[in-house]
Amino acid sequence: MLAEHAHDVSRLRSKGWNEFAGPGMPMMDFVFTVCDQAAGEFCPAWPGQPVTAHWGFADPVEVEGTADERRAAFQATHAAITRRLRLLCSLPIDKLDTLSLQRELTELGRTADRRPAR
Repeated sequence: MLAEHAHDVSRLRSKGWNEFAGPGMPMMDFVFTVCDQAAGEFCPAWPGQPVTAHWGFADPVEVEGTADERRAAFQATHAAITRRLRLLCSLPIDKLDTLSLQRELTELGRTADRRPAR
């Protein structure tokens, strides 16, 4: 699905959070959990204190049905993530303090799919 939307997936792989906790690892500005199950799980302390938010999505892998129905679930999840990222990119990040930015990102996770993308 990602490759079909022109995303380079050649170097993508699943990573544990420990890969980002060691010395010399890249510092994160933002950390988003996206799995609906992750909202209630323990979230580790990320180095550098990035802004964190939960943007929950139902896991499209869990959808049962025809191949077209499963594909539609992946398409819908991709579209929802894209909308939220567009809204994130439209925020005046350089004008927001950390707490305000945290509130904005949390709110995007709650409401982005109910308002049009900018």
